[in-house]
Amino acid sequence: MPSPDDPADALAAVVALRRYADALERKAVNAAVKQGWSWSDIAQALGVSKQAAHKRLSGSVTDKDS
Repeated sequence: MPSPDDPADALAAVVALRRYADALERKAVNAAVKQGWSWSDIAQALGVSKQAAHKRLSGSVTDKDS
């Protein structure tokens, strides 16, 4: 883990972690939908409202296998 005393390395790590977390979230939501989870279930697991989850993530749900 980079030291926050080195802002360049620390901020680069933040960006990388956000990208990884976003990709993992999209894949997990896609798997959840394929397994029959409702948007309410997904939202509850993510700690957000159903509307927020659907608005932000519904576009990442695909019919293809990942």
